[in-house]
Amino acid sequence: MAAPSPERRFKNPAVFVCDIQEKFRPTIHEFDKVILTTRKLLLAAQSLSLPVFVTTQNRSRLGDTVAELQPLLAAAGPLVKADVDKTRFSMWIPPVSSHLHFCSPSEVAIVGIESHICITQTALDLLVAGHRVNILADGVSSANRHEVSIALDRLRQAGAVVTTSESWLYECMGDAAAPEFRDVVRVVKEAVADTRAALQGLLGSKI
Repeated sequence: MAAPSPERRFKNPAVFVCDIQEKFRPTIHEFDKVILTTRKLLLAAQSLSLPVFVTTQNRSRLGDTVAELQPLLAAAGPLVKADVDKTRFSMWIPPVSSHLHFCSPSEVAIVGIESHICITQTALDLLVAGHRVNILADGVSSANRHEVSIALDRLRQAGAVVTTSESWLYECMGDAAAPEFRDVVRVVKEAVADTRAALQGLLGSKI
């Protein structure tokens, strides 16, 4: 008898990358750490075949998604289901919300900026729409670092899960027998120094 397929903890996961743009680089607290975590997440998303949704905020004024992430988005190819510009703060706009992926409840991981504005409004909209929201605390920030913890506390109370990128990725697999396990472990091991830097930079006072 064939071994049963590995049980997935997440049935319909997705990745949201929110407004990680050039013009924000000088102003966002530990901006480079947000990029490090997003890079790891996108690499793992390729191995896991996760759909990726990307936005920019007023791209003509604030610039494109940072150069460090562009090759990874290009390599993800058809996994990038939306790469859209917006003026609304929430990512939950029609080019995203109307995608077929969201016909059933999704477990969405959010990284990007700013924690208390676009991340918060995106998470609240997703929760209202019936999706499960995971805020990756090692991948979100704001210009004022004190805004971050307040936003995360608010989102916990609203029903979002505040977790880390590594924890969320292992939940996507749920089982070491998952066919992508080796590839994801390789991504995680290669990013050990980046993960440590992101956790210390963005959560240093809490770990």
